[in-house]
Amino acid sequence: QVQLVESGGRLVQAGGSLRLSCAASGRTFSTYTMGWFRQAPGKEREFVAAISWNGGYTYYADSVKGRFTISRDNAKITLYLQMNSLKPEDTAVYYCAARRGLWSANANLEYHYWGQGTQVTVSS
Repeated sequence: QVQLVESGGRLVQAGGSLRLSCAASGRTFSTYTMGWFRQAPGKEREFVAAISWNGGYTYYADSVKGRFTISRDNAKITLYLQMNSLKPEDTAVYYCAARRGLWSANANLEYHYWGQGTQVTVSS
């Protein structure tokens, strides 16, 4: 089992950058596929990005491709999301999640562990 705690969310102006972190606990972090999701007010939670257990593979939603970068440091058992060129429509609560099983570039896979989320607000 793994516990996840997100941080780094704040208010930022459009066009700005932000880096989110997700600190994990547990010895098995390095075996999990990790993902970032977000949920805007009044909308369903949506997939943002995912990364394989060793960082060798990544996958992004079309809406963030080219602007966001997911990465991980297994030695520090931490997941990151670098967000550049932020837009007001990126405003949401951002969640990190962990998934057991083989890597697949698929936004609709089940994730087994979730953090509590961190708020990102992008002002226009």
